Amino acid sequence: MTTALDWIRVCRLDELPEVGAARAQLDGRIVSIVRVADGSVHCIDDECTHGKVSLSEGEINDCSIECWLHGSRFDLRTGKVLNPPATIPVVVHHVKIEGDDVHVALNEEN
Repeated sequence: MTTALDWIRVCRLDELPEVGAARAQLDGRIVSIVRVADGSVHCIDDECTHGKVSLSEGEINDCSIECWLHGSRFDLRTGKVLNPPATIPVVVHHVKIEGDDVHVALNEEN
């Protein structure tokens, strides 16, 4: 059985940096909305699973984000750890663009 996703409008596409991250609070959850060089937009939990700091302040490279504190790197598509010291992936959320608006459906994983 498939359940419908609860989409939340987050921002306009032009409110995001061309390449970079923005922090947002959605239903009490802090997330990073990230646009990469190819124009795709991704959403992950904002907290590094190792250093417990904001990932939205990290460096974007291709389709990954690097934590500014210890250098852990995460794949924005899957949440997988690409570079230690982190060993636990970050949660990835669904993103869709409708017209000029960015919408996110939160993944209930923690």
